[in-house]
Amino acid sequence: MRAARLIKMVLLLQSTQSMTAAELARELEVSERTVTRDAQALSEAGVPVYADRGRAGGYRLIGGYRTRLTGLARGEAEALFLSGVPGALREMGLEDTASAARLKVSAALLPSLRDAPRTAAQRFHLDAPAWFSEPTVPESLPAVADAVWDDRPILARYRRGPGETDVERTLEPYGLVLKAGVWYLCARVTRSDAHAENPGNPGPPGPFRVYRVDRFTSVQLPDQPPDHATGHAAGKRFTRDPGFDLPAFWEERAEQFARSILRTEVVVRLSAEGVRRLGYVVDPVSARDALSAGGAPDERGRVTVTLAVESAEVAHTQLATLGPEAEVLAPAGLRARFARDAQRLGALYSSPPQAPLGPSDPAAPGGA
Repeated sequence: MRAARLIKMVLLLQSTQSMTAAELARELEVSERTVTRDAQALSEAGVPVYADRGRAGGYRLIGGYRTRLTGLARGEAEALFLSGVPGALREMGLEDTASAARLKVSAALLPSLRDAPRTAAQRFHLDAPAWFSEPTVPESLPAVADAVWDDRPILARYRRGPGETDVERTLEPYGLVLKAGVWYLCARVTRSDAHAENPGNPGPPGPFRVYRVDRFTSVQLPDQPPDHATGHAAGKRFTRDPGFDLPAFWEERAEQFARSILRTEVVVRLSAEGVRRLGYVVDPVSARDALSAGGAPDERGRVTVTLAVESAEVAHTQLATLGPEAEVLAPAGLRARFARDAQRLGALYSSPPQAPLGPSDPAAPGGA
């Protein structure tokens, strides 16, 4: 533990001109007294650590000393490519690994380039979660991430939806995707699960599927797979399909999901203002396609379009925000619902508002 701390101290001093004892203590997560002892130990070991006295003093390396302990471990190299996504690194348990990698890279840079990482960090920041959402970190995410990095199969219990019974799957985890603050696992179902009805003939590998990580109720390494499983023993790595491309797979599945979820059609007549605002209240792609396929405006400038929406219920919520700028023509049930809404609103606003009853009003409960 101390050896690792001493190495980190040398790398910190190598990547900066000088650091105070307080700065080193904060980076190394120790006391300033420990920093003093460590600096003395390095000096006794032949590392030219020099202590500048005084109010503006600190520790620095003299004589252009440079350590060659800057080689990246495999995990550090992998984590380095995710350094621009600090929240994701923290959720996957890779923050310390990425920090060590950044420090080694900084120490290896020429002095004239050492401020480049800090400059970039002050000019670009990625905030993955969507607005007005409270992202939660799934408890199983670190374990799933470890399995993804190491190409190790997992035995997982998964809840498909609220109120549904958990299902158990042995999965080969290929990759993680962070979409709008939600983590998804792209995994291949093992042959034992894909062909459980015929264990004597495992057949070809199972299909690739997508799982929400927050729906895993448990994740563990399989202790002892049955004989008809994929062949990997507990703790052994599976062989990845060389043709699997995570970005391409995710893009294809995302498009399939978007098409499958928009399975209800609604016919709407829009004013010019409704046309302008449509893409803000429904799926932008669906709005664009509907407007492109719509006919020419009528004599009042209104356009009739056919929208692909998730359901009539969702369409009611979305189109209600357009108010009188959108008239639903079909389906009849949705049009009738808007008609009832209009009647209720008309009754509500047909007379001046009544002042709310105060505590001194005789008609109020408990009033004088």
